[in-house]
Amino acid sequence: MSKQSSIISTNELDIGFPGKGRKSATVVASDINVALHGGEVVCLLGPNGSGKSTLIRTLANLHNPLDGDVLLNGKNLNQLAVKEIAQKVSTVLTDRITIGNISVYELVAFGRSPYTGWFGSLNKKDEEIVEWAIASAGIEQFVDRDVLHLSDGERQKVMIARALAQDTSAVLLDEPTAHLDLPNRVEIIRLLRKLTHDTQKGILLSTHELDLALKAADSLWLINREGEVITGTPEDLVLDGTFESVFEKDSFDFDRSTGSFTLHNPNKEAVYLTGDAVPVFWTRRALEREGYKVVENNGTALQVEARTKQEAFEWEIISKENKNCFTSIKELLKALKKNQKLPQ
Repeated sequence: MSKQSSIISTNELDIGFPGKGRKSATVVASDINVALHGGEVVCLLGPNGSGKSTLIRTLANLHNPLDGDVLLNGKNLNQLAVKEIAQKVSTVLTDRITIGNISVYELVAFGRSPYTGWFGSLNKKDEEIVEWAIASAGIEQFVDRDVLHLSDGERQKVMIARALAQDTSAVLLDEPTAHLDLPNRVEIIRLLRKLTHDTQKGILLSTHELDLALKAADSLWLINREGEVITGTPEDLVLDGTFESVFEKDSFDFDRSTGSFTLHNPNKEAVYLTGDAVPVFWTRRALEREGYKVVENNGTALQVEARTKQEAFEWEIISKENKNCFTSIKELLKALKKNQKLPQ
C-alpha cells in the first residue's frame, strides 16, 4: 500500500449527537475534511470535550454522522456491510476489559472474527496471523495468562495485538495511553510507530499526550474550541501558531523554541542562558519553573552559562563584576533566590 492511498477520508462531515430533528442535534465539530493514508501515524488532539472520541467512533462506524460522508477506500461507509468494514478498519477503545476466564491468546484470536465468525475455528492462515500479531506487539511472554491478571500496559498491548490480528488497513485508537505510566506511554507510541512503518497501515490515535504527539506523529488533526478540524505536519502547525492557538489557556503557554508548555508565567527578571545543549535544556526548565524569563539575546544584567565538564556539569552566574560557579542546578537556583540583584 502506498503512503498516498487514502484509506479513510471524510467529506463535509458533521459529528455530534442527534436530537429529535437536525436542528435540535448537538453538533460537536462540523465541515470535517480529513484523510488517513497508509504508512502514517496521525495524532488527533484537542481540548477536553472537543469531540476526539466522537470522531474516532464515527470513523469506525460506531457512531452515526450528523451530516456529510465517511469514505472507506473511496466507498461511502453507510453503503458497506459491517463485516466488510471490520475487515478494513479495527478499533481500540478506552473501555477496560471486564471479562475473565479468557487467555491472552484467545482474546487476540477474536480479532479474526470478521473472517471466521464469532464461533468459527481458526485455520492455518488465521493462526499464523494471530502469532504474527502477538509477536509484533511483543506479548509472547504472557500469551497464556488470563487477561484479568494483566497490568494496564500489558492489557493495552493485547488490545493492539487483537487489532493487528484483524488484519485491517487502518487502526483507530481512542486514548491508547490512558491509565499508563510514562514508560508504558512511550513504549505504546513507539510500538505504534514501528507497526505503521513496518506494515504500511494507517494508524489514527487520539491522545492528551501533546509532547509525545509532536514527536511521534507524521500528521496532526487538531480540533479547536470552535469545532473546526485543522490538519498538517506537526512542525508546520507549531511554527504557524495553530497548535498554540488550539490549546491556548491563561494557565500555561506554549514555547515554540522547545516544543513544550510552560506552566508558570514569568514574574522575575530576564536571564540570558548560554552553554552546551544538554545542560541548557534542563537549566531552562528549572529557571522557567522558578519564574525567570529565559531570553536568547544578551541584553540583560543576569547571564547564566551551563557547561559540560568531562562527565559532569557546571553553572556560572555572570554579572558585570562577578562570576559565581556552581556544580548543581539546586545550588544555582539557591544563589539566584538569595541574590535577586547581583552585586555590580
